Amino acid sequence: METRAGDPGAFARFDLTRVPSPAFVVDAAKVRANLAVLRGIGDASGARVLAALKAFSMWSLGPTVARYLNGVCASGLYEAKLGREEYGGEVATYCAGYKADDLPEIAALSDHLIFNSPGQITRFRPLLDELRAGGESFDIGLRINPMHSEGEVAKYDPAAPCSRLGFPVTQLRPEHLEGVDGIHMHSLCEQDFPPLARTWAAVEPLLAPYFDQLKWLNFGGGHHVTRADYQIDDLIAFLKRVRETTGCEVMIEPGEAVALDAGILVGEILDLFDNGMPIAITDISATCHMPDVIEAPYRPAMLGEEADGSVTRLGGPSCLAGDVIGDYRLPPSADADKSTGGGAHIGQRFAFLDQAHYSMVKTNTFNGVPLPSIWLWDSESDELREVRSFGYEDFKTRLG
Repeated sequence: METRAGDPGAFARFDLTRVPSPAFVVDAAKVRANLAVLRGIGDASGARVLAALKAFSMWSLGPTVARYLNGVCASGLYEAKLGREEYGGEVATYCAGYKADDLPEIAALSDHLIFNSPGQITRFRPLLDELRAGGESFDIGLRINPMHSEGEVAKYDPAAPCSRLGFPVTQLRPEHLEGVDGIHMHSLCEQDFPPLARTWAAVEPLLAPYFDQLKWLNFGGGHHVTRADYQIDDLIAFLKRVRETTGCEVMIEPGEAVALDAGILVGEILDLFDNGMPIAITDISATCHMPDVIEAPYRPAMLGEEADGSVTRLGGPSCLAGDVIGDYRLPPSADADKSTGGGAHIGQRFAFLDQAHYSMVKTNTFNGVPLPSIWLWDSESDELREVRSFGYEDFKTRLG
């Protein structure tokens, strides 16, 4: 999988020794700039813009997000609680499968409760009616599968064959939408506008008979709208046109776009040796700190990587043989041993770009590998503060 992000931005001048290693560093100014783009889209189109917590849930920036966007979308009880507690505005919750014991609390937290299938709505209908009779107020939504694939990688494509995500729109019947207020669809991943336009062209004729009874349409996430080459004007025109032609309110749920190019992961080389090529063991683990490197897979961009020179394979400290980040031409550093030609050396700091979204929310402590600390930097004021650090107790108490 090839990512088109990785712009160093203000991080090109950030001193990597200002934080311990490993550490995530998030630039608050870049987050604000991304949010301003998203708010501009909402203002110009009339669409409601919700931040997807599944991608970026650094809630110390919740008040910042609240100043720009209409609310958040959550993937279950915990994210819904976080959204209600730390972010302003509305909460839209979608989960592929709800538990009956969780639904009362989720319904109390959510403005929009979105289900994965008509069958689940039917099974929970008595409970939903009871909750509404008791004073809870929430919309009911249904996620559809557009049955139109635009995904680059099958495991990240909700519209891949035999997908578990969303009810096939080709099977939709009037009885499936009885008591349903809105339709949710999400089938994009790091994509620009044309895939959205093509998806809607495939879906619109199948949904048209139901527009009169629906209150809203939610186009989900995967919109790379804060990328420099995204067709923002086309998106705004599209959202306005959908609102006008369907009579429905419209929502989008950007996640990655909120924190695109807004964070780095700082690491350090712990050991070096040769095994057919230079091998560096680092305190960053792909499996623990950047699991998408293995799952996607993809090669994260490195801050200041050289265009040519000696290539070093970087891997993590875990016992997993596949804990390999990739092969890199490390940038020179001030403390490099000049006798080695300025190549990789033990103690060298480096950083991977565009790590604020998904990497931060997916970290784990497999093998007892320590979690990176989290730092918030404002590139406009140069203020730097530690948000959170982790130790042995975080590892121990999670396992019980």
